[in-house]
Amino acid sequence: MADHRQDESARVRRAAVLGHPVAHSRSPVLHTAAYEALGLTEWEYQLHDVDEHQLADFVAGLDDSWAGLSLTMPLKHEALRLADHADGLAKVVGAANTLLRQPGGLLVAANTDVHGLVASLREVAPAGWQPRSAVIVGGGATAASALAAVGELGVHHPVVIARSLARVGTVRRAAAKTGLEPEYVALDRPETPGLMRAADVVILTLPQHAADPLADWFSDASLSPSQVMLDAVYAGWPTAAAQAWEQAGGTIASGFLMLLHQACEQVRLMTGHEPPVEAMREALTASLARA
Repeated sequence: MADHRQDESARVRRAAVLGHPVAHSRSPVLHTAAYEALGLTEWEYQLHDVDEHQLADFVAGLDDSWAGLSLTMPLKHEALRLADHADGLAKVVGAANTLLRQPGGLLVAANTDVHGLVASLREVAPAGWQPRSAVIVGGGATAASALAAVGELGVHHPVVIARSLARVGTVRRAAAKTGLEPEYVALDRPETPGLMRAADVVILTLPQHAADPLADWFSDASLSPSQVMLDAVYAGWPTAAAQAWEQAGGTIASGFLMLLHQACEQVRLMTGHEPPVEAMREALTASLARA
């Protein structure tokens, strides 16, 4: 791994997104747009393909010009392990999508995925929205963030649906730390479609196309605009499940909206400035249109 200590002006401030694979990431678009809107001409945002075995060496090579890192899979658990300190949400969720580097090398882990989920749901929901029930589909790190998010929204007894209940350990640990009391239901149980159709919030955290079969569950449903589904998938929007939910009368939020809002919080943490949300949104929309 190359050494990142550069003999450049101390004015330069760096940040980057790391992951494996990471070439598809829109984070450079979002953060660069923020720097431009804020007039932070000395800031630059990079992209590096780094796996979990390389992360420690990469972090060790950062100098004081670096403000922080955005982290995608599979680095979110390893980042938490490497940090000197972690914020409350990162500890609860058991994963960090952000590493902040303080002068001298102190590493602080943060989780902005929870903020991204909550902000996305509130943006699309009707005014005065106060959900009372929630369903989370999945059992990994994003599902754990979703659990914390619905807790912030005031839902303390969500339903967690997973293909295998033997693989929801991350969510169970998060629940124990938050004091939330989820009900765990296997995806193939006959009551599962009804639980989703009755929920005020549904958050899908499955890989791309894995939730497509769920679309049939909503084809004959009668939903209201106060029932909100967020599908964390970034590609192929709208997903089949989200499209069926919307056609049944519900409200949907995209994974790209979550990406926007979690990046806004990263900008705030790394730069100390309020994020220019609309400038970042416009840049993301333009990038998606080009793609």
